[in-house]
Amino acid sequence: MEISREKQFLKIIKFMPSIFVTIFSIFVILFLYFENKKTFDEEKKDIEEKYISKNKDIIKEEVNRVYLFIKHLQTNTEEELKNSVKSRVYEAHAIASSIYENYKDTKSKKEIFELIKVALDKIRFNDGRGYFFMDDINGNKLSHPVDKSIEGKNFINYTDARGYKLFQTIVNTIKDKTERFDEYYWYKPNTKGEVGRKISFYKYFEPLNIAIGTGEYFDDFERMIQKKALEYISMIKFGKVGYIFVINYDGVYLSHIRKEYIGKNYNETLSLKDNKEIVLEMMNIAQEGGGFCTYIQNQKPGTNLATKKISYVQGLNDWKWLIGTGFYEDDVNSEIVEVKRKLDEKYETYVKNILLVGFILIIVLLIISRYVSIFLENKFNQYKKELDKKQTILHQQSKMAAMGEMIGNIAHQWRQPLSTITTASSGMVLQKEMGILTDEFFFEASKKINTSAQHLSKTIDDFRNFFSPNRLKSKFFLKNTFSTTLDLISAQFNAKEITIIKNIEDVELYSYENELIQALINIFNNSRDELLKKEDERYIFIDVYKNNKNEVNIILKDNAGGIKEEFLDKIFEPYFTTKHQSQGTGIGLYMTEEIITKHLNGTIVVRNKEFIYNDKKYIGAQFKIKLKLFDEDAN
Repeated sequence: MEISREKQFLKIIKFMPSIFVTIFSIFVILFLYFENKKTFDEEKKDIEEKYISKNKDIIKEEVNRVYLFIKHLQTNTEEELKNSVKSRVYEAHAIASSIYENYKDTKSKKEIFELIKVALDKIRFNDGRGYFFMDDINGNKLSHPVDKSIEGKNFINYTDARGYKLFQTIVNTIKDKTERFDEYYWYKPNTKGEVGRKISFYKYFEPLNIAIGTGEYFDDFERMIQKKALEYISMIKFGKVGYIFVINYDGVYLSHIRKEYIGKNYNETLSLKDNKEIVLEMMNIAQEGGGFCTYIQNQKPGTNLATKKISYVQGLNDWKWLIGTGFYEDDVNSEIVEVKRKLDEKYETYVKNILLVGFILIIVLLIISRYVSIFLENKFNQYKKELDKKQTILHQQSKMAAMGEMIGNIAHQWRQPLSTITTASSGMVLQKEMGILTDEFFFEASKKINTSAQHLSKTIDDFRNFFSPNRLKSKFFLKNTFSTTLDLISAQFNAKEITIIKNIEDVELYSYENELIQALINIFNNSRDELLKKEDERYIFIDVYKNNKNEVNIILKDNAGGIKEEFLDKIFEPYFTTKHQSQGTGIGLYMTEEIITKHLNGTIVVRNKEFIYNDKKYIGAQFKIKLKLFDEDAN
């Protein structure tokens, strides 16, 4: 099988470069042609997606910019409201102080108060909603220009719509001679009892021992902010006809490039009159956070033609606004057409370059292939000679090492039978000389001598079979294989008090039994050498079983402590050994892997394994061999 593979490899070395050059050159030319054609076609296609994606990014960025601007306004609404009412009260306080300073020497405090009241009663701000009020230290309403009927009444125990005594706060401001913000819920004027959140500011006016204040309903002030936001949005323009539109969740336009749409429901506009489902879809997208949608707009601004439009919308849920913008498909078509034309010109030039490069490549590779073929063939022949030489030496070393191990095993196994024969024969001679040899002792001694001789003969047969150069595959049962293997090494293992625990399923194989035995002996001997370093129990475990892949698993492990992690990847390398040079050559496990993988077409792996035996925890090296049950192509 190895010779056949070598011949195949030589054929590959001789003919492959030329074949490769021919095929490769044609392939390169065709590949460059079709791949670049595909690339240009894809690039043409990608242009549309690229420009669509680019414009999507633009409109999304514009909407996000507006969204963030409004969010900034919302975040600062309450602070801006507070600053507004505070600055108004400071203005009123300055007016009152000026009046007081002008008349303090000529008029009474009551007369000065009336002058201040007249001056402040006429002041309105925030689109006519804002006004000033004044209260005294007893909780009396001194001035309220919007509702004159409550002037002069005491409100010290009055509560707002939620039970808060707001006038007590005004009194405390006077008592503390300070200023402060206040928040309460008051009935809004001209709303039939609607309650609104109001933020007020009071400032103590020391000359008259009163408080001057004003306030603003939060939602009224927020509508001012919304108006400010819509004014900003209406000024935004980008691209050719880019603009931002705003629709509230009731479908009413709040901002649009067409001013006539503002204040109208989308059902009343021509651009989306027949696309109600699109608006509903945009509403859903906006309320869920934001996204893109595609639709036909009946009237494109500037042309009034029905045009495909892609829009991006985002929801401002607290204001119930849909903020969106979009772009029209026909606006990007002219750019796409021009870019495609340039790509076509570039592709024509590229094809010409491909043909020129391909022709030069064929010539160069044909020249190179000839030299490569000669060079590889010479290198392979040199390598094969060196490899054959090394393999011969390795096999010889492995064989000599195995023979040395076997001679030791023979010596151990023969020691006891020879001792028995010597003892029996010496006993018979001694008793014969003394004249006391009985027939019973004679026959018993003869029987022992015969039995021991039979054992010696069997041992010789076992070792002769092991060393037999049999390279024919045969069927054999693994139980018998392990029995033979253990017979060959049992003497040394018994002498070293190594216990072998067997769990062997009687599996039949069709392979090279003697080579498998040699591999197993190498593993057992390796475990033996490591176990001899231990003082306590010494175990080797054998597990043999079939798996569901037409394979047999052979697992051999010991409790010798395992292999150092840095050595795990090296133990199958030739001449690698962790033993002293006088104790190991480093080829036993290398030959084991060679036999398992190359001769028996199997696999072998090693790792460290933790396990429990007799309620005691051990760690050791585990070799796992996998062999095909009936792999008739095994070498």
